[in-house]
Amino acid sequence: MKKLVSTLNLDKKEWLRYRKLGIGGSDAGAICGLNPYRTAIQVYQDKISDEIEELDNEAMRQGRDLEEYVARRFMEKAGKKVRRANAMFCNESYPFMIADVDRMVVGENAGLECKTASPYMAEKWENGKIPLFYQIQCYHYMAVMNTDAWYIAVIIYGREFKYYKLERDEELISSLIQIEQNFWNENVLKQVLPEPDGSKIADCIINEYFKDSVAESIPLMGFDKKLDRQQELKVLIDRMETEKKQIEQELKIYLGEAEMAENEKYRVSWKSVSTKRVDEKRLKEEKPEIYEQYQKVIPSRRLLVKAA
Repeated sequence: MKKLVSTLNLDKKEWLRYRKLGIGGSDAGAICGLNPYRTAIQVYQDKISDEIEELDNEAMRQGRDLEEYVARRFMEKAGKKVRRANAMFCNESYPFMIADVDRMVVGENAGLECKTASPYMAEKWENGKIPLFYQIQCYHYMAVMNTDAWYIAVIIYGREFKYYKLERDEELISSLIQIEQNFWNENVLKQVLPEPDGSKIADCIINEYFKDSVAESIPLMGFDKKLDRQQELKVLIDRMETEKKQIEQELKIYLGEAEMAENEKYRVSWKSVSTKRVDEKRLKEEKPEIYEQYQKVIPSRRLLVKAA
């Protein structure tokens, strides 16, 4: 491992700039397609962009504030001491692999990752389970810091505290390095979008990336089987949507004027609600100058698939 920069008194924007220099632990799971909250395309866009986004929310704030508490609970429960690293590191052989770790374990070649989870996510940690993208994060840190193991500790709000130890797995780490190296060299450095994953985030980024079109027609090659499948899926989705609507209509007839019906398994409600909407047709007819004043042009591209 090699020290990249001290994080003591490092400005948050500078810290975020350093994170753009490589793949961090929280990026690794997304690149492997295992993070349900982040995609490889999102990581790619962050790395190639010059923009520094200081994203924050209440969950992130609580995670930061409770990190010290989780570390203390780990020391109490595991009987070990931990210390802050106060630096960002990189792998000497693969400098694009970077790490800003929560804690290092004193007297042991290991580190500690501190997590917080809501009670709704408790099942993800049951029976010795660790969410896969958190496991990948720990193995990424092992690769960068050249450690023998990594601990992960989690506090489930108001319920319990747990910790686990992940031993070094050379085969897994080797595969992870290969995946990250391919992503960094073939996507980030060459500025080539990663393979899409069907997520809404990926859709937004692709639409922004290719937001303008030119009057050009190119040969359609290598997509026949996928487009055949897309047409099959469209028919299937239409059938499923019709079936879903039919069940909803049967429920409405069953409820009649009643607002609610319930049993041991389900609760169904059909309540009266009032929604205010602008009558665009009337506004356009009676106040055309105001209608025009508040018109907004939103450029977009529409994808259409038609059988030849």
